[in-house]
Amino acid sequence: MLKKILAISGKPGLYRLVSRGNRSLIVETLDEAHKRQPAFGTDRIISLADIAMYTDEEEVPLRQVLNNIKAKEQAKVVSSIDLKSATKDELFQFMGEVLPEFDRDRVHASDIKKLIQWYNILIENGITDFDEEESEQEA
Repeated sequence: MLKKILAISGKPGLYRLVSRGNRSLIVETLDEAHKRQPAFGTDRIISLADIAMYTDEEEVPLRQVLNNIKAKEQAKVVSSIDLKSATKDELFQFMGEVLPEFDRDRVHASDIKKLIQWYNILIENGITDFDEEESEQEA
């Protein structure tokens, strides 16, 4: 599922890949509006399946980090942190509980905020199976 969920640089929120056009992708917002729009090659588009978090040893796929948050929060939205007023220390403490070996030099507070926002968007839209790609590849 994460392969079809996209982040577009400079645009808030997450998008679902609907189809491919001639020179663009047709994406749909993951919110109540479900607004469809084109995303062009000039936009910086990345699939959530291609994102990883820095750790002290290696990079950990985003799906694993999302699963760790899901386990910590019992598959509910993150309510323990107010993203608007959270301090860097609070965000780092939360991340330390989710992924203890994350690289504190290369992972910024803004990255953790974005991660929590993305997780909340996915949960609110009923996307809770972050390991789907593995089962598809095995079949």
